[in-house]
Amino acid sequence: MFDNVGFFIDTIAQGLLLTIEATVGGIVIAAALSFVAGLAMLSKAWPVRALARVYVEIWRGTSEVVQLLWIYFVLPVLIGYQIVPLFAGIIVLGLNHGAYGAEIVRGAIQAVPRAQYEGCIALNFTPTQRMWRVILPQALVEMVPPFNNLFIQLLKSSALLTMITVHEMTYQAREVLINNHISQAATIWTIVLLFYLVLAMAITFGMRVLERRAADLVGRQPPPRRTLLSRMRTEAGASR
Repeated sequence: MFDNVGFFIDTIAQGLLLTIEATVGGIVIAAALSFVAGLAMLSKAWPVRALARVYVEIWRGTSEVVQLLWIYFVLPVLIGYQIVPLFAGIIVLGLNHGAYGAEIVRGAIQAVPRAQYEGCIALNFTPTQRMWRVILPQALVEMVPPFNNLFIQLLKSSALLTMITVHEMTYQAREVLINNHISQAATIWTIVLLFYLVLAMAITFGMRVLERRAADLVGRQPPPRRTLLSRMRTEAGASR
């Protein structure tokens, strides 16, 4: 079962850089669109709200696989220009997850206590000052945990890029399987799972650092991370 493990790791690792590029590119686009669309959905101008809502519903309400195939195969026919597979994948990852992120931004901003808005008005802040100096910094603390989940989901969705011949990790693993190593499928896919797990842990670590930074900016502390042992002790104490 463990024959050629080193060869499998080396081959799959050849797609690691493309997986990271697709994930980072998708995160950058998704984060930017999340804030743009999320703030737009809170705009007082109904055309702005409507445009943002159309974007969110289209990209959130349709299949990500179909979106990827449409961008890569259909869009080039319409514009007369073939899109690079990796670029097409990054665009779809960003647009799709940006639609979900927009709802995170909107919900976090609306969750800021009304008293904060009233305090801004009492201090004679302009609407822009209210948002950037008071509301958004507080909302950011609430956004980080769901954004962590969203970015991990984006990482996992990068495996779909194998459908348009992007040589990322899943594509490399499939190529190894095709080349007469089907009998060791369990080993190959376990290696891929571990690669994705390490990348997901890296995202989580980065987002936890960001969460603490955001909390410090507004003079708050994020909720403590309770271990399994501490939870068991708490439950045991409550049952007595």
